Amino acid sequence: MASELPYERLLQESLKGELRVVNAHLPGKQKPLSDLLGEEYPCVVCGDGSTHLFSRKELKYLASLIDTDEQKALLLPILIEVSVGQDEMVVKCPGEVEEKVMAKILDMPITPRQERIKIYKPQLAVVRKRLRTTTQYLFLPKL
Repeated sequence: MASELPYERLLQESLKGELRVVNAHLPGKQKPLSDLLGEEYPCVVCGDGSTHLFSRKELKYLASLIDTDEQKALLLPILIEVSVGQDEMVVKCPGEVEEKVMAKILDMPITPRQERIKIYKPQLAVVRKRLRTTTQYLFLPKL
């Protein structure tokens, strides 16, 4: 059993390195919805140097779900954690505004745990259909 531990650590470290490459599309910094609404070409710069453009239609949809103060608090893109081999995903929920947005989109009460909202594949399909450009996947290793 002890001989498997170094191998497992090596595998996890290797996987983390690979996932840095897979996650290079993530933004270097998220922006508040209120700022993006005021930009001519709403976008963020990604870790790989590319530019991620947001759909103005999606930004307006999100703005219709929340008030002006909440638009300042909602950071985009919303990150959805995906772990290999899992049937569930996790929406990062650092504040109450993400909880409110997800509850309205999914038309159900939401209870975040440790700043995360657990969703399943059918719910993910609903979220991604409405928020294709304002959400991004964050790939994590299965620990």
